[in-house]
Amino acid sequence: MTNKFYNKLSFRLIISISLILLINLAIFAFYTLTELEKELVKSSAQNSYNLSDVIKRSTRYSMLLNRRYDVHQIVNTIGHEPGIEKVRIYNKQGMIIFSSDTTEVLTQVDMTAEACIVCHVNNRKVSFVPEKDRIRIFKNDEGEKLMGLINPINNEKDCSNAACHAHSSSQEILGVLDVVVSMKNVESVIQSNNQRIITNTLLISGIISLFVWMFITFLVNKPLKRISSGMEEIGKGNLDYRINVHSHNELGSMASRFNEMSKRLDLAYREIREWSETLNEKVNEKTEELKKIYQQIIQIEKLASLGKLSATVAHELNNPLEGILTYSKLITKKLSKSQKDDEHTKIIQYLTLISDESARCGRIVKDLLLFSHRDDEAFITENIVAVVDKSLLLINHHLEINNIKLVRNYSEECVTLQCDAQKLQQALICLLINAIEAMNSSGTICIEIRKENRKAILRVKDTGSGISEKDLPHIFEPFYTTKKDMKGTGLGLAVAYGIIEQHKGTIQVESTSPEGTVFKIILPIQ
Repeated sequence: MTNKFYNKLSFRLIISISLILLINLAIFAFYTLTELEKELVKSSAQNSYNLSDVIKRSTRYSMLLNRRYDVHQIVNTIGHEPGIEKVRIYNKQGMIIFSSDTTEVLTQVDMTAEACIVCHVNNRKVSFVPEKDRIRIFKNDEGEKLMGLINPINNEKDCSNAACHAHSSSQEILGVLDVVVSMKNVESVIQSNNQRIITNTLLISGIISLFVWMFITFLVNKPLKRISSGMEEIGKGNLDYRINVHSHNELGSMASRFNEMSKRLDLAYREIREWSETLNEKVNEKTEELKKIYQQIIQIEKLASLGKLSATVAHELNNPLEGILTYSKLITKKLSKSQKDDEHTKIIQYLTLISDESARCGRIVKDLLLFSHRDDEAFITENIVAVVDKSLLLINHHLEINNIKLVRNYSEECVTLQCDAQKLQQALICLLINAIEAMNSSGTICIEIRKENRKAILRVKDTGSGISEKDLPHIFEPFYTTKKDMKGTGLGLAVAYGIIEQHKGTIQVESTSPEGTVFKIILPIQ
């Protein structure tokens, strides 16, 4: 649900800036208008003073000659000029002796009137009244604003020495000139300026607010809207969405970080999806690995247990078997020298069978001793190529007898490792003998040596008949043999497995088929 426009941050920001601007401009306008009014009033007062001095100078000569009519005409003429409301002259007793309003002439004024209160109420002489207190602003009956200004008429020497009406020289003030001017023009100017300043203030506020709105809309609001749209798209699952903001300010940096974040989220989501899609395969792979490890652990435990048992059984059976073999051969030899008949011949056959079987049991005991024998590790640095070549030299006559072709495929890189060379030779000889016996008097054996990731890789390939699926899981188990006519004890591959395991390596059937078998040995290079 979209937010209302007045809840948006940009709207509130525009309103706040506009209000702050309007308040500041209003304060400035008020201060300007106040100062303008003061200056206009001051200017009007100065003009009134100037006018008052002009009247005093204009009437001075006529007053010295006591030409009252001339004074009256001057006052009347000036008093009816535009902008002048009234001109009056008071004597020292407060009587109006001259006025532009003839109805006021020879009337006594109230001492509390505007023209008199500043002096008589406070018992001050008008000559000592500050100029700012000589001005009064008031309204007439029609509500028009007026400015009155009193100007003292001092007793000059010419006045006190005049022949017509001499005044005492001790008298300072002869009277007061009161000039009342209209403030209509001043009010008009102030009102006009008020309207102009208020209009300009509102106009400037509107223009600045418009620019603020454009700035926020195009440089802030639109990028924020794009970022908000991007967040909504990401929330909907559209992780490929990118924000198209190319500015170099904070919002542009935010958009760039957002695009990086969405890119990483997209990559993480793809990885999670791939994991979820291939989870079953990975679980199966890990299960197979665990099964292999478990089988290896079981195989090691079997070999360890069987090794202890084999060592004990082998030592206990070796001596009795040796005695049986020795005495059976001795009896056979003695009977062979005596007179032969059918009965002797059968006995000799039986004794020969006993000797052969005793010898075969001896070989089994010997294999058991080899299987159970565990010397302390005495590893030295050896070149694996030298170990393999020595093993091949020991079985070379078997290769020649069975017409087997040997192929060496060695890596050019020297492959050395810490090992027990004799035991490795024993394991290799076991694999090579099995390969020879798997081929019917002809074929090829290939020995391959490689170095991969700090590991020595050795492969023994033959062109025999392969290993059947039912035999493949059991070939490294002790006493398990596929050889017919009881020719094997089933301990060869078990012994080889134990030797490779002692070297922290692994041995496995890499591939097998009716065209041949490949055994792979992996030994760590330490």
